[in-house]
This record gives sequence, C-alpha cells and structure tokens, in this order.
Amino acid sequence: MFFPEYRARRLRRTEALRRMVRETVLRTDDLIYPMFSAFGQGIKKEIPSMPGIYQQSIEHIVAEAREVYDLGIPAVILFGIPEAKDAVGSDAYSDHGIIQKTIRAIKQAVPQLVVITDVCLCEYTDHGHCGIIKDGDVDNDATLELLAAEALSHAQAGADIVAPSDMMDGRVAAIRARLDANGFAHIPVMSYAVKYASAYYGPFRDAAESTPQFGDRRSYQMDPANRSEAFREAALDVQECADFLMVKPALAYLDILRDLKERFDLPLVAYNVSGEYSMIKAAAANGWVDHDRVMMETLTGMKRAGADLIITYHAKDAARLLGR
Repeated sequence: MFFPEYRARRLRRTEALRRMVRETVLRTDDLIYPMFSAFGQGIKKEIPSMPGIYQQSIEHIVAEAREVYDLGIPAVILFGIPEAKDAVGSDAYSDHGIIQKTIRAIKQAVPQLVVITDVCLCEYTDHGHCGIIKDGDVDNDATLELLAAEALSHAQAGADIVAPSDMMDGRVAAIRARLDANGFAHIPVMSYAVKYASAYYGPFRDAAESTPQFGDRRSYQMDPANRSEAFREAALDVQECADFLMVKPALAYLDILRDLKERFDLPLVAYNVSGEYSMIKAAAANGWVDHDRVMMETLTGMKRAGADLIITYHAKDAARLLGR
C-alpha cells in the first residue's frame, strides 16, 4: 500500500467512519470504582489531594453505591478507615470491622452491585505496613494467616471478590485454601499480582490513612525498574489459582500490561491509581488540559495495552460520558 493510491485518512473523515473502524472500545462494564468507608456517622470528608473522592461513613457509601450502580458501573472495590488501629490490624478481620459492616450494608441496599474488597493490613495497623512487624520488617509467613482470616471474613460478610494487595509471597494460595476450606470455593481472588513500590500512591495514603510510620514498602513491593520479575510474580499467582491478575500502577506500566496480556489468559486488571487521577484533576483545574479528553484517552490507553478491567477514581465521570 503506497500513497497516493492508499490514503489512511479516508477512514478518519467522519465520526461515523471513525467509530466503525475503532479498534479499542472502552465500556462502562470495564470500570471498577474505589470507595473509602470510614467508621462513624455523618462523615463525608473530601480528600484534599483527590478532588471529588471522599472518606464516607456507611450511609453515604450506600448512597454512592446506588449512584454507581445506576450509572451502569458493575463493581466497587472497598477500602476501610477503622475506628482504631493496632499492631496486628485487628479490625481487618473482625466480624464487626468497618469493611465487613460496609459489605453487608451495600449488599442489602444494592445486591446486584459486585463488591470487591481490598485484602491488606496497612489501613488497619498503627505502623502502616502491610503485615506483622518482626525485627523491623514485615514477617511474610506470619502475615499470611491474618490475610487469610481477613479474606474469609469478607466472604462471610457477602463480598463477591477478594483482592489481596499486600505482596506477601504465597498469599493467594493461603487465601484460596482458607476460602475453600470454609465453603467459599466460589469466591474469586483478584490478585494484585504485579504491584510496584510507586510514588504514584501518595494521594491514596492520604485517603486510606495508611502511610508507613517508619521505612517504606520496598522490601515487599516491586522495584519499578523490573520487567522480568513481573512475569515471575504473575506466574506464581496463576499457579496458586488466582482468578484475575492486576498491574498497579497502570500509566507508567503499560508495557507490563501488554506483557502479561500476551503471556497469561486470566482476566487482566489495571489500577489507575490515585496519583494518576490527581495529576489530571490538578492539570484540568489549572486549565492546562481538557479534563474529559485526557481522562478518556488515558483509560482507553490502558484498555488498548491489554486491560480487561480498570479500577479508576474516574469511573463515574467516564460512565457519564460513555452513557451519552
């Protein structure tokens, strides 16, 4: 095909033609909306670094869950801000924990909405790390027991999917075994399989109040420079019977999304994280970019790279545009 006989612009001439040959289509069904549930009543506190996103008490979470469902978004993922934190994150696996109560409330009010729960201890520990501390670092194997207990408590409360984000070795197998042994073999595990130690998480740590009180998470989250390690992490989770694989963050790791899509046949999730969200919001607020166009281009890029599903704080805004 050579110019002038071949002209690529022929298929770009009108909006109808562009739609007909569009290769990547972003759908509302592809979106998952994160929510932050806070202990107490009457709480709706906007997160300063994440405009439009709130810490909310359960009655407001339920109202927003109805809004999300009415927009056609199929699922939410829940994060909790407990009444109190301790060294072992007790609220994470309590039958009366903030997330367990939130799950029950949402499933009673909006039963058709898929409820995914983040399984980790960082939001519930007074030190802000993702597991039990021993000799100044997270004890991997001791943490597995608590993660499995947390996942089981979420399933018992009515969660549809559990999503371990801690990056402990062996946590998918531990959770799968605990769920299966207690009558929850039908509950899928959405593994944060490839989670990098990223600076893009800053605003989330404000939202979840989970900033480490000492050190950082680089002994258990992945080095942003590594690519081959992502294949090993994902392969381990596949062997341990994960049902979904996730890459987090998404925007700076589109190559990893494509790599995993080409190597594994499980549904692939991209987490469009807080820093990625906040950069667009800040640039748009300053008039530097067109918010809606940059948002949709960013999400479409993640889908084009291989994501089947996208966890994004933009979900409601995107769903409104997609519904027009």
